[in-house]
Amino acid sequence: MEFEKIQSLIRLVSKADITEVELETEEMKLVIRSDKKGGSEETTSQVVHTAMPIQTQVPMATMHQQPVAQPMTTPQVDAPKETAQKSGEGDESKFITVKSPMIGTFYRASAPDRPPFVEVGDQIKTGSVLCIIEAMKLFNEIESEVSGKVIKVLIEDASPVEYNQPLFLVEP
Repeated sequence: MEFEKIQSLIRLVSKADITEVELETEEMKLVIRSDKKGGSEETTSQVVHTAMPIQTQVPMATMHQQPVAQPMTTPQVDAPKETAQKSGEGDESKFITVKSPMIGTFYRASAPDRPPFVEVGDQIKTGSVLCIIEAMKLFNEIESEVSGKVIKVLIEDASPVEYNQPLFLVEP
């Protein structure tokens, strides 16, 4: 069974009012259990391959992803830096750095034929969508935590980004 299908089953169990699902094929046996107690939820899955007696328990917390096109929690924002860094734009210490809240692929627009969410010089408000980061085929909209003017886009479109990597410079 493909990993994506297993993930889909785990998501189904966590969303539905199901406590246990068992699926058995010639190659493996899959058991997914969900313990729903007073608002907290823990879902585990166990895969047993009959050809190889391997058991794997996967906590649901590692499998949770945001739904497609849902706003991410919030990107990390650095307060103005203490040390001045010189570049073509001048003193960057007065700017706020918007950082990536996750690992993935950075996209400036919602589709290749669409305009970017923000351009250099645009005024943004708290909650404005700045970009999309694709992670595991899920497209997560990254919203601004600050209001101000976009001074610089630090990442090329369709480039991979790391957690906490600077994406934009914003003048408050």
